[in-house]
Amino acid sequence: MRLLTLLFSVGVWLLSPAVAGDKVFPYEIQKGSLDNGLQVITVPFDSPGIVSFFVVVRVGSREEVEKGVTGFAHFFEHMMFRGTERFSNDEYNKKLQEIAAAGNANTWLDRTLYYFTGNASMLETMFDIESDRFRFLKYEEHDFKTEAGAVLGEYTKNFANPFRQFNERLVETVFTKHTYGHTTMGYLDDIKDMPNQYEYSLTFFDRFYRPEYCTVMVVGDAQHPKVMELSKKYFGEWERGSYQPNIPVEPPQKAEKKAHVTFPGRTNMVGVYYRTPAFSDTEKDLVALDLLFSMGFSEKSEIYKKLVRNEQKVRFIFADVTNTRDPYITGVVSSVYKVEDTAYVRDEIDKAIESFKTTPVETKELDALKSRRRYGMAGSLDTPFAVGNTLAYYIWLTGDPESLNREYQIMDSITPEDMINVAKKYLTTNNRTVVTLSAEEEGR
Repeated sequence: MRLLTLLFSVGVWLLSPAVAGDKVFPYEIQKGSLDNGLQVITVPFDSPGIVSFFVVVRVGSREEVEKGVTGFAHFFEHMMFRGTERFSNDEYNKKLQEIAAAGNANTWLDRTLYYFTGNASMLETMFDIESDRFRFLKYEEHDFKTEAGAVLGEYTKNFANPFRQFNERLVETVFTKHTYGHTTMGYLDDIKDMPNQYEYSLTFFDRFYRPEYCTVMVVGDAQHPKVMELSKKYFGEWERGSYQPNIPVEPPQKAEKKAHVTFPGRTNMVGVYYRTPAFSDTEKDLVALDLLFSMGFSEKSEIYKKLVRNEQKVRFIFADVTNTRDPYITGVVSSVYKVEDTAYVRDEIDKAIESFKTTPVETKELDALKSRRRYGMAGSLDTPFAVGNTLAYYIWLTGDPESLNREYQIMDSITPEDMINVAKKYLTTNNRTVVTLSAEEEGR
């Protein structure tokens, strides 16, 4: 499923005349930068007295290139709330209370995202506390070890979920060189050893928590000149770094891969995935694949009707399309009621995918999907946070929030023939990985 969920709301669309042109994003994106490489973005939004403040750090598990120290991008999502000499954790939280905000963060393959929404009249306080922790985060070794233990607990909790185990096995099977081969949490052995990596943690922070990796974005009741003024005041002396990770390139896949997860219980899963290109705001391929899988495995699709409604062999079946900075995977996953039906469901998925190469989608249905996505994009932008979170998605992919508009322009140009062409290009046996999960020792 796309990381960006698109909601349908005709009313909001009609109230946003700026959408009527080529650009799907209905608000002005005002951009600037500091000499140290920090990007600064302001999006004025009609939310009197309220702003959302984001810091997008283009560092995720993708940047964890060194053996034995995976999981540190996610780890710093935790540590960034530990405090500084000026603001302890308690004092930081008090400041957030003063501006009627609650801070939060999350980490993924290509980025770490920090954000809060609060009182626009206290925008300078927001800049003060955020610049302080991004520039001067400080923690003692015992605090580090405490948080490392919490990360291990989070991993253990997540690992009890069959979907987490399925995904972990999937990516480590597909990727043999690229860092997408480990999940955002990192490898278990590395997490267990994390309490011993205090010195490395300081190195990680020094490398990546630098202005050239970051974008500050303010959405809501704010003006760009003021945002730029505060950015220079509080982030202007932040020193630019020099570290650039050497991200390994994944070699072409030459044969089909298979893997199985033995998971106790009654959950049975099968996934069929293909190596697919990175996100691009200039090329058609991934956008066409996204539309193709969305239509081919929607609730209106023939395979959904057959397996879910008529035969009732699966709990669900859905397309899994992910936009990433480097080439990733696209596929379909299903939860099967009876393990003995796993091979049958996999074969039905294969048949559906093979049909993509010869049977063009209906132009009318394709146009309807494009329209729903355009309407849904506009309809979802109803709060400063929703606006900022949407733009953050494109900032971490390309560094440029305008990529959102360019992606939708590409989407509008996709034809049924384009979808057949990408199916033939990417959905081949040699490019495929099949993963199963069940209580059995071997997959079916």
